[in-house]
Amino acid sequence: MLVFIDDSGDPSLNIEKGASKFFVICCVVFDDDLEVEKTAVAIKELRRKLKFSDRVEFKFNGSSFKTRIAFLQTIKLFSFKIRALVVDKRKIKSDQLKNDKQSFYSYFIKMILRYSGGSIVNAKVKIDGSGDRIFRKRFLTYLRKELNSKQKKIVKNVRLVDSKTNVLIQTADMVAGTIRRYKEKEKLDAPKYWNIIKNKIDDCWDFK
Repeated sequence: MLVFIDDSGDPSLNIEKGASKFFVICCVVFDDDLEVEKTAVAIKELRRKLKFSDRVEFKFNGSSFKTRIAFLQTIKLFSFKIRALVVDKRKIKSDQLKNDKQSFYSYFIKMILRYSGGSIVNAKVKIDGSGDRIFRKRFLTYLRKELNSKQKKIVKNVRLVDSKTNVLIQTADMVAGTIRRYKEKEKLDAPKYWNIIKNKIDDCWDFK
């Protein structure tokens, strides 16, 4: 099992100053290595079809309507499932989550992996890497400690990777962006993206 994770939104709670109302963590879950390879090849072929440089990174924010639709139509042909956690930041009560961006990020990554209804087990997890080296090391240690026990092993290994060179992390970004756009209900194009990938969604739960 391979799981690719990215997010959409930001950890800031200054919504009145322009921070996002929602924060979305998205897992793209594959059960088959070959399907991972086939999906990656299709995305790279799409990049060339769109006449983009091989170095172009697909990101929901900044992409055109045409690019978003083409990307989602491409990936929906392959076998994977989507699990997402949607955080309405206006409902967060914890002072630590409100005031510590690293705790905010670490906590919600842990939540989506831990509460998967048993669908994520002994998985190889790749997460879009960010932050300084000390935080990265502490973050990975925290996840292994929180998710694995003698009775149950949720992650076989977990790595932070550069989204610029990993099109499956880019897939998680595009899906996370799609879900956040749909949940915010502010843009008319949101249902058009959502309708393409909604049948891939295994679970999309709201943090309370």
